Amino acid sequence: MTIDPPEGFAVARPGSAEITDSDLRAALSVAHRACDRAREQILPRYRRVAVDHKRDGSPVTEADLAAERAIRDTIQDAFPGDAILGEEFGETGGTTDDRGAPRRRWVVDPIDGTIAFSRGIPLFTTLIALLVDDEPVLGVIDLPAVDDRIGGIRGGGVWRGEERVRVATAASAAEHALRDALVCHGDLFCFERAGLRSLYDAMSHAIPKLRGYTDAFGHLLVLSGAADAMVDCDLNPWDAAVTRVLAAEAGGVCWVREREGGRKLDLIFGGATCVQAIGKLVAPV
Repeated sequence: MTIDPPEGFAVARPGSAEITDSDLRAALSVAHRACDRAREQILPRYRRVAVDHKRDGSPVTEADLAAERAIRDTIQDAFPGDAILGEEFGETGGTTDDRGAPRRRWVVDPIDGTIAFSRGIPLFTTLIALLVDDEPVLGVIDLPAVDDRIGGIRGGGVWRGEERVRVATAASAAEHALRDALVCHGDLFCFERAGLRSLYDAMSHAIPKLRGYTDAFGHLLVLSGAADAMVDCDLNPWDAAVTRVLAAEAGGVCWVREREGGRKLDLIFGGATCVQAIGKLVAPV
């Protein structure tokens, strides 16, 4: 199905950045190993950690910092020439191209959902993506507290262990898709920051099963077919990179709107029929 996104949004496509399948598989193995090492730092601190706050007011814990260090060490040991952009320690390293930009950049969020983690809610995740020439080619979402994980590479599908997972297929025709759909959304104030409050209001009237499964937990639900679609606004690059590659690999659609020079991103993603129906609710800019 070919569907056009609303004004301001673009389709996240697989891209054509040059990397071999064997290199992708090797990188995916390292990403899984990095998630394992992050778990070793996160789980012993779960429900027994103090919370601090960064300069922007967002929460951070000792577990965030320790997990990102573990992920960085794992990636740097395997790929010392790669750059790493992480939520807690910024960007480091990387062999650059003619433009002075790193060809390979890992994007890491050690604990997506720090508020959930700090309150003992088991729906936080670890996110690891690899970008080549600024195109996402690999992504992993790990849910440590419930021992769930999905991951995949460009052209290789999305997998939960040995099981291939896909987005849900709408059971209803397009005009009735939202009536029967389970749709996730992020926080209301993020819609307001993105100038999409009208979309939230329209969804709340059009979608009976509109659920606030926030952060990458909601992303995992959609990418594995448990939920039909999600609208997530005002994301940082490390929040969105995994879904930008895995949505298509799971047989779905991902629409992206970049704001503030790419520092903030708004996503609509899931099965094509539901995404198309949500797109019709977006007010013209």
